[in-house]
Amino acid sequence: MTIWCNAKFSDADTRLLTEGTRAHRLMFSANMSTAVLAAGKPDPLLAEADIAFGQPDAAQCLANPRLRWVEITTAGYTRFDTPEFLEAFRDRGARFTSASSVFADSCAQHVLAMMLALGRRLLPSYREQMSDRSWHYDERRYESRLLTGQTVLLLGFGTIGRRLAELLAPFGMTLIAVRRQIRSERGVRIIPEENVSSALGQADHVVNILPDNASTRNYVNARRLACCKPGARFYNVGRGTTVDEGALLEALRSGRLSEAYLDVFDTEPLPTSHPFWSAPHCYVTPHTAGGRHDQDTAIVNHFLHNLAAFENGGTMVDRVV
Repeated sequence: MTIWCNAKFSDADTRLLTEGTRAHRLMFSANMSTAVLAAGKPDPLLAEADIAFGQPDAAQCLANPRLRWVEITTAGYTRFDTPEFLEAFRDRGARFTSASSVFADSCAQHVLAMMLALGRRLLPSYREQMSDRSWHYDERRYESRLLTGQTVLLLGFGTIGRRLAELLAPFGMTLIAVRRQIRSERGVRIIPEENVSSALGQADHVVNILPDNASTRNYVNARRLACCKPGARFYNVGRGTTVDEGALLEALRSGRLSEAYLDVFDTEPLPTSHPFWSAPHCYVTPHTAGGRHDQDTAIVNHFLHNLAAFENGGTMVDRVV
């Protein structure tokens, strides 16, 4: 088979990919993508491929009947998440996989880290360490909160949500998740979308893991934020487009939300003039929740695992279609 790739890896990871695909013809695009989130450009070489790995142009994939499988290097697949694309691949028996499980642990640990940091008041203490070195003994002790017994609402329950639920299980928290498919999950109460408003009123923590598509844009809006339990904390490691940023700012300023931890934004990089940088009790990280030092090695190994499954009729990881 002919494998097309436009993902730029280190020399070591390129050798890993080359060695792992030695039974096939591996082609590299002239337009390599150095960032997993960047959209790929159309490439004439893709017309020769049976398999595409990286960030291929979605329209070109759709127009190429030779393609039997596409694996992208991200957890999200917005550019491919259309009925036209997914139904066409399904109808012609082609496969489409993401790399969601590569980023599940890192995103889940990122959210857990912020939950603990906020609860134990680490960030205010660090700010005082870097400024006047004041000793706020009473405030920090009595502001501190335990995760134990609190309620978490997960907006979205895919690979990342499931891993976060596993990490939160030892804290004895009540876990509620919203997703399209209502089926039971151990330790998590799955609810339909029509029950979101009431769940927001119960949640101490609202974790947004929603992807970007036509049904999720501005999902977290003024109406839903008004349903939040007063003093709730909000976290976003999904996509920035799923949140009405103006409404979120107002919820922070009014005190409806006590704090917000944000890793993704409608515009990235976040402009230096954006009010999120200075909003009260708002904490910003630069789309790094999915980051890990061995990210590219893990992405290549994920593809090679799926390649073996594709060849042998096995189960492919993170299969969408």
